[in-house]
Amino acid sequence: MEILKCEGVNKVYGSGSNQVTALSGIDLSVSKGEFVAITGASGSGKSTLLHILGSVDKPTSGKVIIDGTDLSKLNQTQAAIFRRRKVGLVYQFYNLIPTLTVRKNILMPLALDKKKPDQEYFERVISPLGIADKLEAMPCQLSGGQQQRVAIARSLIYRPALLLADEPTGNLDQKNSREIIDMLKLSNHNLEQTVLLITHDEKVALEAERIITVEDGCIISDKQRR
Repeated sequence: MEILKCEGVNKVYGSGSNQVTALSGIDLSVSKGEFVAITGASGSGKSTLLHILGSVDKPTSGKVIIDGTDLSKLNQTQAAIFRRRKVGLVYQFYNLIPTLTVRKNILMPLALDKKKPDQEYFERVISPLGIADKLEAMPCQLSGGQQQRVAIARSLIYRPALLLADEPTGNLDQKNSREIIDMLKLSNHNLEQTVLLITHDEKVALEAERIITVEDGCIISDKQRR
């Protein structure tokens, strides 16, 4: 089942002599349950693509469809709601709310919609992440690796159609990086979560089942590893 489709996606910034093409004719299809790495050098366009897939930005032209929804037809408010409910976002910097406990940070997407959590699913999410004993702690009391685990739990709590991880290990040491990648793979396998991992690190990209390489705003390679 196709969960993501990009058709001729272009993104241009500026105009005239200052015009910069960040993405050029991106065609992409991702099936439900895939673990895909999108890699490329700094400035290749991979982060721009992530922002468009996360409905944070809109393409200049072309179409992005996630779980049957055409993102180009959403206004700013609709895009924010769609992002909260359908797209889990994990960034290099964890973006936790410092005045809220770990539990409240994880449940924030549901709280914004006044929804009660499914306790069984909540436990399925936090148990493998190893943060069950940290739920009443504040973010400042956690290590970087623990904060990133909380960010992953928050991104999964709404059972999103797509999990987008933007350099999630870029701010972590080798041990914590290994653990975070393992957590993403676990969510992919155990929760059947579709994962798109944005990285410039070739070793991290090799953890994925499929590697897409972006260069100068174009997809130059799309390889299935297993």
